[in-house]
Amino acid sequence: MNMPTDLPAAARVPSIDGVPLTPKQVPIYSLDTMAPAATLAEERLRRKQKLAGALRIFGRFGFGEGVAGHITVRDPEFPDHFWVNPLAVSFRHMKVSDLLLVNHHGEVVYGKYAVNRAAYVLHAAVHAARPDVVAAAHAHSVYGKAFSALGIPLDPLTQDSCAFYENNTVIADHGGAVVLQVEAGHDFARAFGKNRAAIHQNHGHFTVGATVDEAVFWFACFERCAQSQLLAMAAGTPKKIPHDLAVYTRENAGTAQTGWLHFQPLWQEICKTDPDLFN
Repeated sequence: MNMPTDLPAAARVPSIDGVPLTPKQVPIYSLDTMAPAATLAEERLRRKQKLAGALRIFGRFGFGEGVAGHITVRDPEFPDHFWVNPLAVSFRHMKVSDLLLVNHHGEVVYGKYAVNRAAYVLHAAVHAARPDVVAAAHAHSVYGKAFSALGIPLDPLTQDSCAFYENNTVIADHGGAVVLQVEAGHDFARAFGKNRAAIHQNHGHFTVGATVDEAVFWFACFERCAQSQLLAMAAGTPKKIPHDLAVYTRENAGTAQTGWLHFQPLWQEICKTDPDLFN
């Protein structure tokens, strides 16, 4: 520590490695990458990279269940098309080069593999109904499936669950059935409404966001919140967070930017451990 002795004690400024220990204006780590890329081509590549990485994160979390589950993201140049993982390719081995571009008719227009029709039917309907939704996520995760069997919404039992307060809904129609019909997808999208998350009864949960980052983090967060609610209900009668506090927490800690930020440590980890995802 550098402590000049030729100054009055009140005027001395402590420092470390020559850096004065004074208040500084500093940015949030990596927040600058939240802005769209400079070109459509760069933005497309970024979205595809985030999608491949997010699918690997799903695999790492154990969300894979055979061929079930998918994450979709709009193409920045052709917003009526979305990128999605191919049928029967492991989440944990997903690469950018594996991804498919699918139109809202369910036709693969770019890519070399087949698409899961359920990904087209439900996700395409949500993308079509919600111009604000850039990405949507769904998988057959254990606690999401268990919670969906109750036919109840997520309650504000913890700080984390407040992100979904008055922002999640239960969809009973077609619940438990494999959704292959286009009209069933439209029913699902209408019932989804403007919510951040939906519990498809006897199926699992879905989340949406303005970025892959946000949609994927909210999916993982909802899974943990469902687990917490199931544990609390098994142990006794949970006490809900009061309405005003739940709203306050949602508005301050449940924003789109917050969801994006929560994803960044997961992204940093998967980039370091799985660099082949960029192939």
